Amino acid sequence: MGVNLHLPRSGTGQRTLRLWHVWIVLPAAFATAITVAVGAFFAGWDLLGAQGLKPERQLSATTLFDLVKLSFGVVAGAGALVALVVAYRRQRVDEDGALRDATRLHTERFTTAVSQLGEESAAVRLGGVHALAGLADDAPTPALRQTCIDVLCAYLRRSPGRRRGRTPRLPGPARGPAHGHPPHP
Repeated sequence: MGVNLHLPRSGTGQRTLRLWHVWIVLPAAFATAITVAVGAFFAGWDLLGAQGLKPERQLSATTLFDLVKLSFGVVAGAGALVALVVAYRRQRVDEDGALRDATRLHTERFTTAVSQLGEESAAVRLGGVHALAGLADDAPTPALRQTCIDVLCAYLRRSPGRRRGRTPRLPGPARGPAHGHPPHP
């Protein structure tokens, strides 16, 4: 069972879980269940050719007992339907909480990895690049994955000189005053 990744945002920018009110869901579920039961009853009635049954004028003990069993079955079915709706809602709330926790952890790790990109040490910066790549793989939502990729691409597009605060070195073996380029310190 997957997690709903596209939750709407509230006015504060945080994701919110939108569930219908129980007083709307339960009557709708009951109405759907009754419609399906009535449809199945009449389909069975028609397929079995039960139109020729004669009605009983008196209720016998057996008929009364069958009606009591039927009413208990209906009540049990209604209780099961309520339990199903409540369990579904609880599952949705739990999934939303898990996504919120995963997003919070991802944001903390993302902040740490991005701060490593601005360090002086090349090893720490390289660790930040690898951390961002790993975060992109483990991101709980596609939007967070894309954010990691965007930051990595922006960092890698920067010239090496701007990363360390000095002018970039020219590529290739032909560097120096003989080829029209000043020597590098």
